[in-house]
Amino acid sequence: MVYYKDNNIVIRDLQQSDARIFTDEEIAQGWDAAIDKYEMRLKHQAEGKSVSLAAEYNGKPAGYINVYPAADEGAFAGQGIPEIVDFGVLEKYRRRGIGSKLMDVAEQIAGQYANRVFLGVGLHSGYGSAQRIYVKRGYIPDGSGVWFEQSVCEPYADCRNDDSLVLYLSKRLR
Repeated sequence: MVYYKDNNIVIRDLQQSDARIFTDEEIAQGWDAAIDKYEMRLKHQAEGKSVSLAAEYNGKPAGYINVYPAADEGAFAGQGIPEIVDFGVLEKYRRRGIGSKLMDVAEQIAGQYANRVFLGVGLHSGYGSAQRIYVKRGYIPDGSGVWFEQSVCEPYADCRNDDSLVLYLSKRLR
């Protein structure tokens, strides 16, 4: 299904062929990537657990995002608030509006399920561009503090600044 299309950008459902392309491209740009992540997203999409999207830029896969209408993890688990998960734009396609269009479509989809959406963002510098886009789009911290490995990280507890250390943010959609 196509959700958005203009002269350069197409936002559509994630496809099996995207999994290898995104994995190879992320490895080439120095990211720790594995095809398993995309295969899991495709499986969840086929099971109706998520809406998994890919962005094309001039016909080439350039970014991805996933919406889980019934989040079962994180700060808003079990509350009927959709979660945006695993948002990325390949570095060579950044600053072309692709991320903004992916977020627009993801928020529209989330808005079909609730009036609020949430997401978790990593705290290390690799998430810097994501942190900025979320703030610019009106996402605010949920107030539970940082989470490490799917639990609230208690004050002064040990943790690692890796992909498992996140801050949850939410946004009212309407």
